[in-house]
Amino acid sequence: MDIRDLLMTDLMIMDLKATTKNEVIDEMVHNLFVKGIIDDEELYKKDILKREAESSTGMGEGIAIPHAHDTAVKKPAVMFARSVNGVDYRSMDGQPAHLFFMIAAPEGGDNTHLQALAALSQVLMNPDVVNALKAADTPQKVQDIFAKAVAQKEAENKAQEEREKAAANKPADDSRPYIVAVTACPNGIAHTYMAEENLKKQADKMGVDIKVETNGSEGIKHRLTADEIKRAKGVIVAADKKVEMARFDGKNLVNKPVTDAIKDPEKLINEVLEAKAPVFHASANDATEESDSTGSVWGDIYKQLMNGISHMLPFVIGGGILMAISFIVEQYMGGAKSPAFIFLNNAGNMAFAFMVPVLAAYIAEAIGDRPALMPGFVGGFMATVYSGSFGGAYTANVMADAKSAAGFLGGIAAGFIAGYLMVGLKKLCAHLPKSVEGMKPMLIYPVLGLLFIALIMYFIINPIFSTINIWITNFLNHLGTGNLVVLTLVLAGMMAIDMGGPFNKAAYVFASGAFANDPKSVVAATLMAAVMVGGMIPPFATAIATAFFPNKFPEQERRAGISNWVLGFSFITEGAIPFATADPGRVIPSCVLGSAIGGALVGLWHVSVPAPHGGFWVTPLATNPLGYIAAVAIGSIIAGVVLGFWKKEHKG
Repeated sequence: MDIRDLLMTDLMIMDLKATTKNEVIDEMVHNLFVKGIIDDEELYKKDILKREAESSTGMGEGIAIPHAHDTAVKKPAVMFARSVNGVDYRSMDGQPAHLFFMIAAPEGGDNTHLQALAALSQVLMNPDVVNALKAADTPQKVQDIFAKAVAQKEAENKAQEEREKAAANKPADDSRPYIVAVTACPNGIAHTYMAEENLKKQADKMGVDIKVETNGSEGIKHRLTADEIKRAKGVIVAADKKVEMARFDGKNLVNKPVTDAIKDPEKLINEVLEAKAPVFHASANDATEESDSTGSVWGDIYKQLMNGISHMLPFVIGGGILMAISFIVEQYMGGAKSPAFIFLNNAGNMAFAFMVPVLAAYIAEAIGDRPALMPGFVGGFMATVYSGSFGGAYTANVMADAKSAAGFLGGIAAGFIAGYLMVGLKKLCAHLPKSVEGMKPMLIYPVLGLLFIALIMYFIINPIFSTINIWITNFLNHLGTGNLVVLTLVLAGMMAIDMGGPFNKAAYVFASGAFANDPKSVVAATLMAAVMVGGMIPPFATAIATAFFPNKFPEQERRAGISNWVLGFSFITEGAIPFATADPGRVIPSCVLGSAIGGALVGLWHVSVPAPHGGFWVTPLATNPLGYIAAVAIGSIIAGVVLGFWKKEHKG
């Protein structure tokens, strides 16, 4: 695909009106929507902001490349926009951004557009191209600059490939060392290829031969061979997502985020050349083993836990909402013997029965890959001791000396144990004869994995976590009003700290775990009410602030404030993220204050909601509906007023 097919002249904005990062995103997203490139403005903007939350796409040198890869995109496109005065985009070098490229990539379909996007990302590393773009004053000039630059870059890439082949085949030369690298980012649209380009340029300046494998949206390109890895002096992995790591066993390896290769490729190359990089030892000798690139133990644990939670949430929300509807039917439309109540309640309970097994399974899968999925699922199932009927009675008796189910915490333990158990099995089986290689995934891993996780759950985890679970349940059920208020205050406040991040997820998981262990517990339902109140207040607070203090916000935020009335009503905290991104120092403290007050009122008034999601839609289920509404209203008004008075008047 020709770059001119993506970089359309009728999309370009040669003089952006925006003066802040958030306004830039709003203006460009709206233009894509008006021009018919995207059909869902809110979804695409949400994904743009999600990508910005991972790391700024302000690349430095006056360039920003916001991008998203989602279902809202009807056809691939790149929108160019120029700001004459520049905008503080929180770029890597701290300098204002003048040139903006918003990349809209559709899900699925032909990947030829991804090749063009890779070429675009590479040419932006050329300072001559950047200077020419800053001087361009018409869309046609912009398109001509890129057409010429991409054609030149393609010729350079072809020549570079020939040099790489020659370097890989010639004997080692100490005067010109040879290294290999891998670049990867979550979306694989821009950062992957910009990191590749900078590593190649810097290596050429330093007299170093290098081959770079890219893990982008179009798949793995320039894949490193075993001979190339063996010959290399060392390895650079500049990645923010999983890459194949076991192949680098025994090599000096630098493991950094992809932005490090863009900002300071010389430092990474020197670490390899000077043998400062540690020797990498694979976690397992399986050829397809993958390892996260963060290098942080707690970061890895968090990602593994989040992998389980993200797969679990549909079961929690779907099952919880159907159960909530069944309670409404029971209360207002026929009682416990109503066929509608029985059907809805059973359907919800079935989904809840899978909640902990799915959580455990996908925690295990994140650690030990696919072979760990089944042991994790069974371990999670054993933690729940599910009793149900599928055309006949079925009871799972897997508790040994346990007096109750190990529950949510036991399921989390089962997931981590199953995952690392599989990693250990892979190591034990690494040196088996090649003749039995095919038996590992089909026989050895499933049989031994199931046997070991069943023994561990039956004799160790279920008895231990059963006791812990009973203690926690008794503790919650015997909380006095004062202690309950403190707990609900903390949980609700955590929901507003990062609005979907680790604090928010920790609070929600704690409450939903207590609720899953005992859905009939009034205290567990109170904790659910607290996190829902805490999650609804940030979008409501920003809606109130924009409505009553309109002169404090730009037009785009005033429009977003209107939609936040609906998002708040539905317990979608993420509606406040654009405001928090633009002004975290004022928005986050205001929202935390309001959410904490709302949570304290929930505990004080003993508001409980026996549903894990739904916002105001599940108000009829609340034990104190007026208290539920009042807690949200009071917290939202306080947060909105504090934010409104605290914000400075918007200029422009």
